[in-house]
Amino acid sequence: MRRFPPERIVCLTEETVETLYLLGAEDRIVGVSGYAVRPPRVRREKPRVSAFTSADIPKILALAPDLVLAFSDLQADIAADLARAGVAVHLFNQRDVAGCLAMVRTLGALVGLPERAETLAAGFEARLAAAAEAVRDRPPLRVYFEEWDAPMISGIGWVSDLIALAGGCDVFPDLSRQPAAKDRIVSPEQVIAAAPQVILASWCGKRVNIARIRDRPGWAAIPAVRDGRIHEIKAPLILQPGPAALTDGFAAIRACLG
Repeated sequence: MRRFPPERIVCLTEETVETLYLLGAEDRIVGVSGYAVRPPRVRREKPRVSAFTSADIPKILALAPDLVLAFSDLQADIAADLARAGVAVHLFNQRDVAGCLAMVRTLGALVGLPERAETLAAGFEARLAAAAEAVRDRPPLRVYFEEWDAPMISGIGWVSDLIALAGGCDVFPDLSRQPAAKDRIVSPEQVIAAAPQVILASWCGKRVNIARIRDRPGWAAIPAVRDGRIHEIKAPLILQPGPAALTDGFAAIRACLG
């Protein structure tokens, strides 16, 4: 990092973009992921420099960033290319709610706004705790979260955590701790055996087809299918490990379990 606090930041995923806006540091962002949609004005304010597993390295370098923010092993090669080019990179790897809150605090420290970040993270924590307290005495609903349909991939850690805080019980809690999607693949038979009372789906990059889920062979006996409790949660709300999931994504889960 050439300067502190950094003045020219590139965000390769959407959760750091939203966090910087919430911290009032959006003027420092000089490039964003093509998937960044929160807040809506980011789409007209900031140049797009990356997808998720690919990035326009020359375009990023032309922006002369003093900090690039990346996420997970899936962006490790991009981070390595930028590091070799002399760019400072911080790669986050949060996979649960605790990690999302730590990301907010860490990012605040990186940009010289630790007090604002602490206030933001503490606010998220308080709202999550209050929601959990409100359903503490309610029997938890069994929930299957589907992140992809072919193959069927169950929910990651932060999704599982939010389901629990909303009064549900992830039917594949052990799989949710697997960071890689390939390690969270489930079979139709496993879901049938788990007998979820609610099915939540968010297929990254495409619209959920509820009818197709409902009509899967043998699924008519699943309580969620029988009772018509299959719901789509929009990917930008729940599949990014940051403010969107902790706020609007969580609210969407709560609405589906209410």
